[in-house]
Amino acid sequence: MQNRCDRNRKRSKRRAIYCPIHGCYLDSVSQKYPLFADRPEQLQQRGMAKRDALMLVASRTAVPLKGEWVESFWCEQCQQTKWYHIRTREDRTFEVKLAPRELWQYAMGAINPDGNPSVGEFTRRNSRMVAYSVIKGFKFAC
Repeated sequence: MQNRCDRNRKRSKRRAIYCPIHGCYLDSVSQKYPLFADRPEQLQQRGMAKRDALMLVASRTAVPLKGEWVESFWCEQCQQTKWYHIRTREDRTFEVKLAPRELWQYAMGAINPDGNPSVGEFTRRNSRMVAYSVIKGFKFAC
C-alpha cells in the first residue's frame, strides 16, 4: 500500500529558474509570452538546416519556437523585477538571459513597449489624458 507521501510526488514541482547574476530562485510575476520566428536565420540559429528553415518560413508566416518564452521575474537579491528570455534545454533545465528589447517583436500576445506604431502622436497623447482635460486639447473654430 502507498503512503501519503508517495502519492503527492506526482504533483508538478516549482520551476527551477534561477537568477543568472546571484543564483537565487526567481519568482514569476507575469505570464509567459511565447516566441515565434519569422525569418529563416532565426531557425538556423536554433539548429535547423538552411533548406528546412527556408521551406518552413515560406509555408507559414510565423513559426512558434518550442520551449522559448519571455517572462518577468522578481529577484530577492536584486530587489527588482526584470524581463528574461527563458529557453528549455533537453535535460529539462532552463537557460536564463536578460531579454533584449528587440525580442519583444517576436513575442505572441505581448503589447509593444513603445506603443502601437500605427497610432498617431495626437491619439497617443490624448489617450493618456484624464477624461475632463481631453476637451482642452481641441481648438474650436467659430
